Amino acid sequence: MNEQNYAISEYHDVDEVYKKLNALVSQPLRHVKRETMQEFLGYFDNQCKRSKELTDEAKKYIPGGVQHNLAFNYPFPIAIEKTDGAYLWDADGNQYIDFLQAGGPTLLGSNYAPVREKVFEMLRDCGPVTGLFHEYELKLAQLVNRFMPAVEMFRMLGSGTEGVMAAIRAARTFTKKKYVIKVGGAYHGWSDPMVYGLHIPGTGRLESTGIPRGASASTREFFPNSLGALKRQLVRNRLMGGTAAVIVEPLGPESGTRPVPFDFNQKVRELCDEFGALLIFDEVVTGFRVGLGGAQGYFGVKPDLTVFGKCITGGYPMAGGVGGRAEVIMRFAAGIGGIGERAYVGGTLSANPLSCVAGYYSLLEMERTNAAVIAGRAGDRLTQGLQAIIEKYNLPFVTYNQGSIVHLETAGVMLLDLRNPIRLARELKPRKHMMEEMGAAYMSQGLITLAGSRMYTSMADTDEVIDSALNKFETVLAACV
Repeated sequence: MNEQNYAISEYHDVDEVYKKLNALVSQPLRHVKRETMQEFLGYFDNQCKRSKELTDEAKKYIPGGVQHNLAFNYPFPIAIEKTDGAYLWDADGNQYIDFLQAGGPTLLGSNYAPVREKVFEMLRDCGPVTGLFHEYELKLAQLVNRFMPAVEMFRMLGSGTEGVMAAIRAARTFTKKKYVIKVGGAYHGWSDPMVYGLHIPGTGRLESTGIPRGASASTREFFPNSLGALKRQLVRNRLMGGTAAVIVEPLGPESGTRPVPFDFNQKVRELCDEFGALLIFDEVVTGFRVGLGGAQGYFGVKPDLTVFGKCITGGYPMAGGVGGRAEVIMRFAAGIGGIGERAYVGGTLSANPLSCVAGYYSLLEMERTNAAVIAGRAGDRLTQGLQAIIEKYNLPFVTYNQGSIVHLETAGVMLLDLRNPIRLARELKPRKHMMEEMGAAYMSQGLITLAGSRMYTSMADTDEVIDSALNKFETVLAACV
């Protein structure tokens, strides 16, 4: 690992992080003072009238008024009209510092001009889609292989969810085995088999409304960081058809919300080798954001399959895919039908010219600018500043970062699990509501976050941007005393 090429300047002390997180969830909630919270919420009624009009009208035609779960903000969704670098502007002209970054892909900053111009150039000549082969499919695959040598072959798809579906299908086809094991609480998209143990460890099919039992019957979960539980599950599976794959988010579930020890992935690799299972790295968030070599390069662990999303096109649509060992990726059907046993995958818009050109030039710009490292430094500065605020006001909140992925836990809802079902039943709703309120409070001060508990920094986040953000965070956190 060459640390200069990666966003994580220093790997956090996992035991210390969990000590603080456990202390947080063992205490009563530390809300924003009620009168101050009402002032924060007043911002939306007074300053976001056009957003409310638009999303209220949208509810007549779109379930919930928005199309994506990231957009379900409390007290109502904000309609965005303009983006540039570190900033977003809503339909009412309000400016925000963008720490959502569309869930992570815009590492270069929003609407990055050099990539945008390459996309415009391609659109003038070719158009966004032809249904046929385009040179940039090859150029992007070659570039991914250069940055991540474990990706010997690469199949572009439309999303991270599709990438996970394809990876699991290829793993079963290659190994002739049945089960897939995930870490409880991890998010691997919304395909039927992966809506299992979602968000909260131990919950199994709790979120599986509309999904037949058979669809997730071969999915298993183990509690985060419990290598012993993983090994026991591998042993059980061996008696019932074997384990095709173990899939992990290499920083830990929910982009490191439950962080893993540094050697965790290597130990999972060893268990996979022992039991003949493939190791799948879900690098939808970490791919290129942790560094051009991904989390696999940072940790020095070679997965059999890597799932991509988000960053693979630098924020442009149809961002997804799966790559890995050639002998496994070759199991995908190509053309009409296939020869022998092949795992079927499809997608008319997959690897379209627009997405591949955007991805190719985004990755080149990330390499040229050292974007991951610059964004990681911004993440360090933001985390250090948040920690200083927490200490200044003697708050129980917890902040830590993995480079440009910054966590600020105030409600601790993601730390609940079924090992304490009484606490889960009693505290899930109030902690979730507090998290929503914190997100609204930040937004009222001009900060866009992911659910009020996670931030993604970008290359556009200068020291001045981060320092401005810290002043805004302090306004909210000081109201929790």
